[in-house]
Amino acid sequence: MDITIRPVRQAEFGAVGELLVAVYLTDGLLVAGAGDRYAARLRKVAERAEQAEVLVAVEGPDERVVGTVTFSAYGSPYAELARPGEGEFRMLAVRPEGRGRGVGEALVAACLERARALGLSGMVLSTPRHVLPAHRLYRRLGFVRAEERDWEPVPGITLWAFARDMA
Repeated sequence: MDITIRPVRQAEFGAVGELLVAVYLTDGLLVAGAGDRYAARLRKVAERAEQAEVLVAVEGPDERVVGTVTFSAYGSPYAELARPGEGEFRMLAVRPEGRGRGVGEALVAACLERARALGLSGMVLSTPRHVLPAHRLYRRLGFVRAEERDWEPVPGITLWAFARDMA
């Protein structure tokens, strides 16, 4: 796999926002389709990059973006479930042609490494319950269901929580 994980560059903000929206649409994660209010939030990459860490997976000499994730620690406006001492990742998306090649795993591993570097004791995430391939990835990387932390960002949409000890 010829993939590099690195921080997003300003020139990539638009492409990363569109990648997120396209993947979320394809995966049925935007309930109201392209006009879903969350699509506007996904496109706010510049804002996220100021308040959290936006990572990208790039490939080839032209560094084509094939995936992205946002990492944040407790206290960040982008940490929705993290408690003191924990990190959180969200907005993980991989282009369809990048799936099955380890791109998602590399992005999650980069978040785990970032959490270790910050001395955090745990990592959390939330995900729709129907995204089974993602659940398999998270379990393979040591995450377990944390049902007590499931939540509804909007009425009728329940997100499952997963957590992992960094010890």
